[in-house]
This record gives sequence, C-alpha cells and structure tokens, in this order.
Amino acid sequence: MKKKSLIIHESRMLMLLICLFSAPLFAQENNYSQKSDFWNHVRFGGGIGLSFGNNFFSGTLAPSAIYQFNRQFALGVGLSGTYNSQKNYYKSTIIGGSIIGLFNPINEIQISAEFEENNVSIDWDSRTGFANENYWYPSLFLGAGYHARNVTIGIRFDVLYDNSKSTYADPWMPFVRVYF
Repeated sequence: MKKKSLIIHESRMLMLLICLFSAPLFAQENNYSQKSDFWNHVRFGGGIGLSFGNNFFSGTLAPSAIYQFNRQFALGVGLSGTYNSQKNYYKSTIIGGSIIGLFNPINEIQISAEFEENNVSIDWDSRTGFANENYWYPSLFLGAGYHARNVTIGIRFDVLYDNSKSTYADPWMPFVRVYF
C-alpha cells in the first residue's frame, strides 16, 4: 500500500514539475510572437549629408525609425549628428534627437510634425573675435509632401525658427524622407 501511495505521490510531483516548467516555455513562445509582430511594423530610414567647397566642409548622419500603426499613422524617433568647419573661421558640432509623427490622409499625401532638440557647439577661430558657444536649440517642423512607396518628397517649416540661433539657414526646408 505504501509503495502504491509513493508512486501516486511521485506521479503527482512529476506532473506538477512538468506543468511548472512548461508554462514559462509557452509564455516565452507567446512573447516571441508578439515581439516579432512589433518588428513587422517598424521601418528604418534616415539621412546622410555631405557638403564642401571654398574651405568649407559639412557632414551629417541622421538615422531614424518609425512604428507604422496602420496605413495612415506612424510615430518615430531619430538621432542626428553634424560636423561643420570653415577654415580660419569656425568648427561646429550639432548633436540631437527628434520625435516625428506622420499622417497620410490619402496614400499619396503625407503630413508631418517633427520636434527636434539639438545641442550646438561652435568653436570660433580666435581671429574672428567671437566667443565660443554651446547651447540647446529646439525646432518644430510642420511639413507636407508627396508620398510614393518608401519615399516622401516635400517641404517643411520650422515654426520656432530664430535667425540668430537656428541650426538651419532658413525656416523653409525641402526634404526627402525614405523608410524601409
């Protein structure tokens, strides 16, 4: 009788252990499928810029990612880094981040709002007489463009533009936006 009771007890313990250890495995499988579904909605893109001439050089790298909620709405984040220099005048670095919202009322039209915050560091050549500068500068762009597949071409306007502090030469800026 004791042997039969021991076997039943061991069987119950084995079943309990199987249940305890298999539940996390199913939970992990379920979490994995949810994660893979998330990544199916994420699109990556960004920008690269290079400009030079007459003792001037500028280079920009700006990766970004958006989450496509549906065919009309997307929300994303981006990073940017720019280095500028003009011989015997100045060197500057601009590092920042942004949050972007995209809305397509119809497939061919894209409306955007993008908040960008940049840290600007300017090292002036001592011959200019200017003091070195380091400051934060915000930009809020409202834009519209023509959208086809992964590319949008349009124009945007910085509603917070300040001629003396902005990291851009003009509040109106054309853009090409690509997300894969």
